[in-house]
Amino acid sequence: MPAAAMRVLVLANQKGGVGKTTTAINLGTALAANGELVLIIDLDPQGNASTGLGIAREHRKISTYDVLSGHERLGAVLRETAVPRLFIAPSTLDLVGFELEIAARPDRAFCLKQALAVFAEEQNAAAVDERFTYVLIDCPPSLNLLTMNALAAAHAVLVPLQCEFFALEGLSQLLNTVEQVKNSLNPGLTMHGIVLTMFDSRNTFAAQVVADVRGFMGDKVYETVIPRNVRVSEAPSHGKPVLLYDLKCSGSQAYLKLASEVIQRERGNGVAAGGEGADGRGRDSPSGFLRAKAKVVVCGPLKETEF
Repeated sequence: MPAAAMRVLVLANQKGGVGKTTTAINLGTALAANGELVLIIDLDPQGNASTGLGIAREHRKISTYDVLSGHERLGAVLRETAVPRLFIAPSTLDLVGFELEIAARPDRAFCLKQALAVFAEEQNAAAVDERFTYVLIDCPPSLNLLTMNALAAAHAVLVPLQCEFFALEGLSQLLNTVEQVKNSLNPGLTMHGIVLTMFDSRNTFAAQVVADVRGFMGDKVYETVIPRNVRVSEAPSHGKPVLLYDLKCSGSQAYLKLASEVIQRERGNGVAAGGEGADGRGRDSPSGFLRAKAKVVVCGPLKETEF
């Protein structure tokens, strides 16, 4: 599989608390369970994706800050996770000052794109089974320069949207920003889809939000809806994706379905995916893969910026 098949998806929403990081972690895990080789790039200074995958702060000697500032190659900062075939480029609080450091640079919106271009060249030289098929970028909850770097470097945008009224208010602003980025920084950028998160079936208004978003965005909304689930909330405190923490819970099953839906959309767009049979390598089924990994943990305790 050529490195050109590596797909870069950015998870973005300027509103906090909508499930961006949770979706990045668990979608990445579910894609890996489907046989993909996945990299998560943590661009949030809070570093919650890194923490949620068990990378302690004291073990992040080099991070995405070093990549964006040009001091390190992206390939040099990758860390293995407890999930086979899932890697992460961790972040640190150093990213907080990144915007000020590069504010005067004419290429300030393309730092990540340049780093990914070098990484893609390295991927071309790698063995077939060592080539990443998906890169997921976890953004901070704002439309700042870090998010602009992610949008400028990505092939498509995946928007986690909480099933509540206030989450809807920011959707149009985000869609406008994506359109601006497409017109000025990244003509190839597309909307991959909107994933509805934290759905509570007991809340009638949540069902109304789902209907409204589907009516407005049509087939851009994934069929899969991520339910509000206590196991999903507990998993990060144990440094594990929910799919390892409790494979059988409704949240885990929803993320497995979402991964299948993402892969199907990619294949529908003519993009090669690395799952079973795509490159001739037999792989475990998602359920078998995760059941083996989850055995010992399933019972764990309970501003917009100028371009």
